[in-house]
Amino acid sequence: MSEETDWNALAEQYGTPTYVYDGDWLAANLKALRSALHPSLEIFYSLKSNPNRGVYDVLHTAGARAEVSSLAELRLVLDAGTDPADIIFLGPGKSQEEIDACVEAGIYAIVCESFDELGKIDGTARVRGVRQRVLLRVNPALSIAGSRLTMGGKPRQFGMDEAQILAAGPTLAAYRHADVAGVQVYLGTRILDAGVVVKNTAYILDLAERIAAATGISLAAVDIGGGLGAAYFDGEQELDTAVLAKDLNPLLDGFASAHPETRLMMEAGRYLTALGGTYLMRVRYTKESMGEKFAVADGGTHHHMAAVGIGSFVKRNFPVELLSRTAEPSEEPGPWNIAGPLCTPNDTVARGVALPGLRPGDLIGVLRSGAYGPSASPVYFLSHGYPAEVVLRGGRSYLVRRRDTVEDVLGRQETHPELRDADHLG
Repeated sequence: MSEETDWNALAEQYGTPTYVYDGDWLAANLKALRSALHPSLEIFYSLKSNPNRGVYDVLHTAGARAEVSSLAELRLVLDAGTDPADIIFLGPGKSQEEIDACVEAGIYAIVCESFDELGKIDGTARVRGVRQRVLLRVNPALSIAGSRLTMGGKPRQFGMDEAQILAAGPTLAAYRHADVAGVQVYLGTRILDAGVVVKNTAYILDLAERIAAATGISLAAVDIGGGLGAAYFDGEQELDTAVLAKDLNPLLDGFASAHPETRLMMEAGRYLTALGGTYLMRVRYTKESMGEKFAVADGGTHHHMAAVGIGSFVKRNFPVELLSRTAEPSEEPGPWNIAGPLCTPNDTVARGVALPGLRPGDLIGVLRSGAYGPSASPVYFLSHGYPAEVVLRGGRSYLVRRRDTVEDVLGRQETHPELRDADHLG
């Protein structure tokens, strides 16, 4: 985020709490990644990391393709003008409505995660008289250490086991309307070690060739997953794309030379958005409890569950900064607990974070918050609803999601006078 960002003006115009995304940074980050990696590798933005239309518009304009996992995400990217040939759809529990929409839109590929699903895709395409390209999601036998969440080498709801696919043999190429034409493998997430990405990719490319040889399917596309991470915590180092490119690009070049007609794909979500977002909150109250200082803010974990450290054995803080203050502090800087407005002790965004003496009205920001923010949080806890979301671009700010009002939250609930009829009481 630019040092010139006027946080007071943003808070005045849009209120708090608000997510603020630096669109200039988002575009530049994607372009830097594309420039570093082999030109044959296409970057597909994983909308699950941040499905805001404004964020996607910035990334799509900068060259990202789209990886979606719901009907809403599919409609969003189509409405944004994305070429169906640049869309893939994945997820372990696709509905018939989602499969129908994929086939009707003519997207490049459905990433298939079970043999039952493969049959359903084939039937759906048969009814429409078309062939739908399918990539097989493989649950590999290999598990490589170095990711924060390992997706392969274990029983999973994702994909089909490597051994099952190899044992299926030519039957996979025999479907008339499901064109099984490649593989997708996702071995882990939040990877910060370039060597792990290279090892993962080497295994996936070899696996793709082994599957093609054993089954007779074509390799129209190979999706190497990705899992590129973002350094959130003290002691973590950002993934060095120059180091990554040094070993990854020759690997991709060799595969591309051997398979010149194969599309090579990488999914990226967190890496593209995490560092470009700030969760902006205003302090409402300050207090002390049993020797610890608390700042109670208008934002909390109902908008930013990732800050709680779900999935971590040790609670660590996202970077938190004082962005503007209402008055000079009268006390020395020290450790602060930043809490939200929810009725649970778990609503603590940061613990023991070093900040100057806080006062009601101060603006604080949780940095590196561009991925897995409100969409991955219980935004309706206590009926609060979604925060506002804003994109900064070219020196201007744009409201890309309005804040939920009380009317928004309550308006979808249905009322039935009969439920207030005392005759129903036992």
